[in-house]
Amino acid sequence: MKLVIISGLSGSGKTVALHTLEDENFYCVDNLPLGLLPGFAEQVMNHKMNVYDEIAVGIDARSGVENLRRFNEIIRLTKETGIQLEIVFLHASVNELIKRFSDTRRRHPLAKKGMPLAEAIDIERDLLLPVITAADLTIDTSRTNVHQLRALIKERLIHNAEGKLSVLFQSFGFKHSVPTDSDFVFDARCLPNPHWEPLLRPLTGRDDAVINFLKDQQDVIDMFTHICDFMQFWIPKFSAQNRYYLTVSIGCTGGQHRSVYLAEQLYKHFNSRFENVSLRHREME
Repeated sequence: MKLVIISGLSGSGKTVALHTLEDENFYCVDNLPLGLLPGFAEQVMNHKMNVYDEIAVGIDARSGVENLRRFNEIIRLTKETGIQLEIVFLHASVNELIKRFSDTRRRHPLAKKGMPLAEAIDIERDLLLPVITAADLTIDTSRTNVHQLRALIKERLIHNAEGKLSVLFQSFGFKHSVPTDSDFVFDARCLPNPHWEPLLRPLTGRDDAVINFLKDQQDVIDMFTHICDFMQFWIPKFSAQNRYYLTVSIGCTGGQHRSVYLAEQLYKHFNSRFENVSLRHREME
């Protein structure tokens, strides 16, 4: 039986993640007090909830300072029940969280009267630091809308039901910020840039004209080969340590040409060699 903890900053998408899992036949409990987690897991295991093989619980900063300080101990006690446990943490930039609270006109759960919203977010982040440190998967939702987040949750969590290492190859643009949920980041800005070719500028790394432009460039070939060799060595190492998730991000300036091409080629290369390999183009969604 598998238990997924969904945690994160208020406004980062925890509710969307839980609803997505519930739609996929997870038994979901929102805002479970952290101190009750070991007892909840024991109850689930003892009663053999055969209707649900997968369970998700939402845990946030409202669990309180003392319980959050004991987070590692509580997780250890929970795992001793024999349940398979994964921790997923969602976060977003301060500016994006402020915008979301402004748009929805909701009050931050930790904001006291007169407290600036940015200060409440900082306090919440500090409280949840033990969860951030222990997370198996972190997801930055700063540039992700509701539909994209639902698709990402399905791709990373639902397709990984067997508990095997899930590898994501992701393209992005440096001018839109580096994905903070990356385990490895490779910089493709040194490669020949199709952007400076007028006919290629409006296209992407998935179009034949751009592919033909890049595939014969020696620097592109070398970077692809070096990344392949590097990841071929390290992916089994991560899997051997019982890691559930690995995110490999490839960036270029705008996230449209070089990074997209490399992410596509890496996905094709590793999809035939490992299970649970997925692909995402952040700037193209």
